[in-house]
Amino acid sequence: MADHIDIRRAEGTWSIRAGGAILGESTEALELREGDYPPVIYFPRDDIAMAFLDDSDTHSHCPHKGDARYFSVVTKSRTLKDAVWSYENPKEAVSAIAGYLAFYPMDEITIERI
Repeated sequence: MADHIDIRRAEGTWSIRAGGAILGESTEALELREGDYPPVIYFPRDDIAMAFLDDSDTHSHCPHKGDARYFSVVTKSRTLKDAVWSYENPKEAVSAIAGYLAFYPMDEITIERI
């Protein structure tokens, strides 16, 4: 693993909500810590209601994790553009997050341990 990235099972049950709707709950979430950045919770795709997510044309590249693809979250009142990302085929050092989904913390999105 990249020497400044640590991935481990996120203890407990984690919930993700957007626009008041529960998008998912998981006991299999992962916590990724990278350098001085705040920890990021990655949710297994099977634990997320994918009907709320729309594929985006946005992609990015991280030299440590690889290529990310993005999704927008569709709520009752608006679309949260590129609010979710996933590394479908990450670099071998961080392969544990392959296909998992991470959400940007913002006013309309709540990520919490329940």
